[in-house]
Amino acid sequence: MTATLPSLDGRRFRMVSSTTSVVDPDAPSVFEYFERDGAIWGGYEGDTVTFGKFVGTRTADKIWVSFVHVLVADGTVVTGDGESDLELTEGGGIRLVEHYEMHGAPQLSVCEEITA
Repeated sequence: MTATLPSLDGRRFRMVSSTTSVVDPDAPSVFEYFERDGAIWGGYEGDTVTFGKFVGTRTADKIWVSFVHVLVADGTVVTGDGESDLELTEGGGIRLVEHYEMHGAPQLSVCEEITA
């Protein structure tokens, strides 16, 4: 199945909401994505995360990733996996609607492309 939205390669996103934690609007987690031949990978940092990495795949406008990150508060290492639906925003950027499980419960976060 062919993607309807453009490649994520080199795009940056900021977290705007999360059921896992309150997002700091002045210093949210920022994600950098790379994409090639159906593979997705990248890193993130900011807000409650010291640093994190992810790797996965893309099929059409859905991505699946495994992630690992270190929490700022206590250095705890968190691992998991999840799926994201890619959507087009009103401003023409890309929004990632992320579905994952953490602490034994389903979670949802939203990241939007940094376009400026």
